[in-house]
Amino acid sequence: MSRSRPNQAGGRAPPAPEERILELTAVGSRGDATAEGGAGLIYAPFALPGEKVRARVVGDRAEVLEVLEPSAERQAPACRHFGRCGGCQLQHWQDAPYLDWKRAQVQDALHKRGFGAVQVEPTIAAWGAGRRRAAFHAARLGGQVRIGFIERGGAKLTPISQCPVLAAPLEALALKLGPLAEMTLPQRGEITIHCLLTDTGIDVAVKGAGRAELLHRAALEALSAIANELDLARLSIDGEPIVERKKPLLRMGKAMVAPPPGAFLQPTAAGEETLARLALDAVKGSNRVIDLFSGIGTFALRIAEHAEVVAAETDNEMLIALKKASDGAGGALKEVNTLRRDLLRTPISALEMKKFDGAVIDPPRSGARLQAEQIARAPIRKLAYVSCDPASFARDIKVLIEHGFTLTHVTPVDQFRWSPHTEVVGAFER
Repeated sequence: MSRSRPNQAGGRAPPAPEERILELTAVGSRGDATAEGGAGLIYAPFALPGEKVRARVVGDRAEVLEVLEPSAERQAPACRHFGRCGGCQLQHWQDAPYLDWKRAQVQDALHKRGFGAVQVEPTIAAWGAGRRRAAFHAARLGGQVRIGFIERGGAKLTPISQCPVLAAPLEALALKLGPLAEMTLPQRGEITIHCLLTDTGIDVAVKGAGRAELLHRAALEALSAIANELDLARLSIDGEPIVERKKPLLRMGKAMVAPPPGAFLQPTAAGEETLARLALDAVKGSNRVIDLFSGIGTFALRIAEHAEVVAAETDNEMLIALKKASDGAGGALKEVNTLRRDLLRTPISALEMKKFDGAVIDPPRSGARLQAEQIARAPIRKLAYVSCDPASFARDIKVLIEHGFTLTHVTPVDQFRWSPHTEVVGAFER
């Protein structure tokens, strides 16, 4: 007789599926509706608070089989790929309660850190004309090239035929990228096609091609023909510009920036304008401002219309683009200098910031606790903290408040429509 092999994860067999009736009461931080279960919360994607559903439950996860009592806040999804594509989780929720929920996420993060009394402004819907930045994945599926986004759960590629969150030119381009993907895909694996809609056209940067033959003359001529056919401003392969028909340019205040291939940028133009306006309001009246995690100058180039600026960033190519933009502004800006520094490893010290009276910080999702500690000890009087994660924001601001800063405004901003991601701008004074 053979003995069954124990489960490698501690010897326990996975729980058996169970069909249950669930009554949903809230939406969790990742966009899944929640119901009370015997051993804790059960998470049900694509459901809403107040709904009763029939679901297949495995552990703390539920698959909705039927909505028995729909919420009055439910709406028809805008995209035929909703439910498979991992880009959107909340297309089935009407805008007003969805935006209120994002505000509540910020309130909850602050409350957990002891700042429950702080007033949080209503969420600003900064969707504008849609996303101007997108990363399409391409792979060979069943012998054919497919282009799309990663499915929910991060395992498979979902080919797309529409994407209503994108700006119209990017959505149209997505359907025409087949020849480019066919030529740049390696025999195995996939590539990522980063597309950025600029003021002068679409900038495309392919990553993961890893094919030296693409730099040979015949391949370059073919790539150039594809760029012409797609009317691209620029085409780059693994960081190397291959074709530049028009210099990609973006207006930031009174400056025009030429971003390097694949540069980070706020996902919507409306979002960038909103975040910049809130940040400028926060440091208004400052004479010298340091912009931490500056990127290509979203905040620095606008602040420089009123104050001297030092922009600090780890990416040298982005700093070069920022400096060229400031120097080329024709005297419309005050002095702008740049400083290359890995701020997560080596933050700007309080001593280095002794000549600044204002600061803007826009760290990655994980936050920048060490840099916040140095700001707290510097003579900074006004600060804008821009964050893409309410939890790390609430954690980092504790040291600021302990050192005499007052949080005067907290504003959630939604650029990632129908997703659980929320950005927040905090304005501080002391």
